[in-house]
Amino acid sequence: MSDAMTTNLFDLTGKVAIVTGASRGLGQYFARALAGAGADLLITSRQLSSLSIFQSELVTSGCRAVPLELDVTEYGSIENMASAAFDAFGKIDILVNNAGCNIRKPALDITWEEWNTVLDTNLRGPFFVAQAVARHMIPQQSGRIINIGSVTSVAGYAGLGPYCASRGGIKQLTMSLADDWGRHGVTVNCLAPGWFKTKQNEVLYEDPEWVEYLVDRIPLKRPGEPHDLDGALLFLASDASQYVTGQTLLVDGGISTGATRATRK
Repeated sequence: MSDAMTTNLFDLTGKVAIVTGASRGLGQYFARALAGAGADLLITSRQLSSLSIFQSELVTSGCRAVPLELDVTEYGSIENMASAAFDAFGKIDILVNNAGCNIRKPALDITWEEWNTVLDTNLRGPFFVAQAVARHMIPQQSGRIINIGSVTSVAGYAGLGPYCASRGGIKQLTMSLADDWGRHGVTVNCLAPGWFKTKQNEVLYEDPEWVEYLVDRIPLKRPGEPHDLDGALLFLASDASQYVTGQTLLVDGGISTGATRATRK
């Protein structure tokens, strides 16, 4: 295969992508990567005002970008967002189901309400966002849905009970939706980052001893940088992955291998 053909596989020119949770963190990096590959963007947040600076950045870079309000814990908000997204460009080619939250507490301290907050945001919300968007993808017989999971989709960590449950659920949900919608040309995959510094967990990285502990367990010996996700994201969003569906792609520096030394240093 020629270099030109290989490059074209990842070209998103003319494609329209939704990125949920794009007011900060990895959501913005995902949007930048898609825009850099040629896609037009619909970026969402619970508050439109939080998107204004980022929208200007995308537009300045040459991308058409439309901000939309979305609260993934509210069904009506999801339906309104999907309709507005379709009306804005007349189609939806890619969904990056990124909006999420976390509550770090020992399992004995988690409240009923905290459990619901995390599961409603990280699992129920992404299902109904995917459902609403798939209703527009299925008639066009094509689409790429990328659910954002985590290394906790395949591994459990103390103090992250609801979060691990939600991310494990996303992995299973991805497989179910892939089977449901594959006949319509819609692929559904899960992109699962490992340990990346984000707004949700940045306080952890202020502890040098914890960072040393973490890095020791990552085979590549460093936490992830946002650009480490670009290739995997574009693969799942583009024609390069047209025969890939129902999969969880871990981008974690290898920590999911187990990363426990069998010998002394």
